[in-house]
Amino acid sequence: MSSDGREGEGDDDRSFVEAARREKRAALEAQGVPAFAYRYERSHTAAEALAAYDDAMGDQGPSVAIAGRIVALRSQGKTTFLHLEDGSGRVQVYLRRDQLGGVYTLLDRLDLDDHVGVRGRVFRTKAGEVTVRAENLPRPDGDPNEAADPGAPNAALILLAKSLRPLPRGKTRTGEDGTTTFGGLQDPEVRYRQRYADLAVHPEVREVFRLRARAVSWIRRYLDEQGFLEVETPILQPLYGGAAARPFVTHHNALDMPLYLRIADELYLKRLLVGGLERVYEIGHDFRNEGMDRTHNPEFSMLEAYQAYADYGDMMTLVEGLMSGVVQHCLGTLRLERYGTTLDFTPPFRRVPFIDGIRERTGLDLRTASETEMRALLRSRGAEHEALAALAGGRLQDEVFKVVLEPDMVQPTFVLDYPKPLSPLAKQHRTDPALTERFELFVGGRELANAFSELNDPDDQRRRFEDQAGQKAAGNDETQPYDADYIRALEYGMPPAGGVGLGIDRLIMLIADEPSIRDVILFPAMRPEG
Repeated sequence: MSSDGREGEGDDDRSFVEAARREKRAALEAQGVPAFAYRYERSHTAAEALAAYDDAMGDQGPSVAIAGRIVALRSQGKTTFLHLEDGSGRVQVYLRRDQLGGVYTLLDRLDLDDHVGVRGRVFRTKAGEVTVRAENLPRPDGDPNEAADPGAPNAALILLAKSLRPLPRGKTRTGEDGTTTFGGLQDPEVRYRQRYADLAVHPEVREVFRLRARAVSWIRRYLDEQGFLEVETPILQPLYGGAAARPFVTHHNALDMPLYLRIADELYLKRLLVGGLERVYEIGHDFRNEGMDRTHNPEFSMLEAYQAYADYGDMMTLVEGLMSGVVQHCLGTLRLERYGTTLDFTPPFRRVPFIDGIRERTGLDLRTASETEMRALLRSRGAEHEALAALAGGRLQDEVFKVVLEPDMVQPTFVLDYPKPLSPLAKQHRTDPALTERFELFVGGRELANAFSELNDPDDQRRRFEDQAGQKAAGNDETQPYDADYIRALEYGMPPAGGVGLGIDRLIMLIADEPSIRDVILFPAMRPEG
């Protein structure tokens, strides 16, 4: 593969191809034909042009003006067939030298990947394919049969944008009928880094991101109908909080102070509950300075929603409605074939208590188990001693959960009632002071959502922050810093509330059946080239 990611083509070949394309551009401009147009009046998309034809029309189908990228091209003597692709699909175009005159010579200067506009009538070829037959429009002041010049606005074929660099589609192949096709862009590194090329080459990738847009739009509509208000909170924050993660740090020059890219929206959204906005949500980007893998990207999209006078039971109902609704809306079914099984999103979802689930599988009760016992359990499951030495307290409990319970959460499952050290912002469980009223939603062994009965006692919250400070001093660098302003907000009085965060990217991975978070983020984080 060459340095710019063009598969199947060396640097010398690429340089030759690009040089040839630039020579064609120079020839066009010398002829007075611009290589890059300002606009084009399109009357139909490719799909609309195909749909507008009926066999009863014969050779006199509707007149259309279409535009798109050339994705296939073959010439046979005095005729040429090409395929144009736009956002709606592909359509074949038929061009004849004797009908187009000077315009036909433009084809000698065109390449695959050029954007062109075509005017003509729709018909069906003898081979049975609905096609646009390119036809010049009559000149306003001349003979209707007089051919237009290349580049004239009435021409059957107009160059709109010259492709000076061929798309990295892999080696081209020419079939027996003269049609040029491609091997496809396969290298994932190139696909993620050059997403523009990936989208241009793979229509199915464009569909993933259309699906993503439909899902997010439906989620907004669902929450709006539930009486939630969409709001925006700061991305640059003087204190980060709302999750256990390391932040990205920047500096504000005018204020001469450090700022953090938010790791969560939670603490600002709950300030709004104090202010009387009783149902709020935000869909936005969060940033966590952590490793990257199939389910983690340092910049990601999160939904967070908070409802006054509710608890985590109400949030379960909200999440069940959201998840089942968005799956039904996007895919037309509540039963999906994923991860080698059939997932059923029909409410109610399965519920598994955190403590009971681990005890049933191991006999260990995390409320009373010592760190020595937890480390022994993890070593028996293959964990390395060196890795365990750095874990203590809540992080050790969390690791037990990830090893023992999380892989079994394939069907949509709520894991309930987490130990208090794992949940510094959740309300103490009303029947067990060692636990909190918290759930996480898992599907396919992956966490999709996290929700609490929100802690609204400022004195209890202060003690939790202080405990987090102790954990940080013990070496845990993913703790919640002490936020005095948030304590002050709680002291004004926050109503009882339920809150939930849902990972948009992981949700789209599930709906679109994509294996990596990079497949559902348009421009994922990458190492610099070279």
